[in-house]
Amino acid sequence: MPRFVVLLHQTPAGFSRGTHFDLMLEHGDALRTWALDKLPAAGESVTAERLPDHRPLYLDYEGKVGGERGGVSRVDAGDYDVIEDIPTVLVVRLCGGLQGTLTLQQDGDDPHRWRVSLSPG
Repeated sequence: MPRFVVLLHQTPAGFSRGTHFDLMLEHGDALRTWALDKLPAAGESVTAERLPDHRPLYLDYEGKVGGERGGVSRVDAGDYDVIEDIPTVLVVRLCGGLQGTLTLQQDGDDPHRWRVSLSPG
């Protein structure tokens, strides 16, 4: 089963994006990554920004991030199953501290804007 990790990314003052959560899903030899202002509660939808894929080392990494971009600490980790995977929609079942079905859907025509929601079960 592929793995996922959620990292709290604390950024320095004046950084282009404030402190946020990085949701990373293992996909082959890379991690699909989204920045979320907050983690979705069951039945809630939050905005997310699709980031470039990250290196798999972040599945187990905590500490400073290069380029004076702050630091990351693990909030959650586990495995996931893919339910649906098309270019504008990704649905996965999480098996970690976060439990349930996570839906990531592109928000409009901008490939960087996404909506993320969590459903129980």
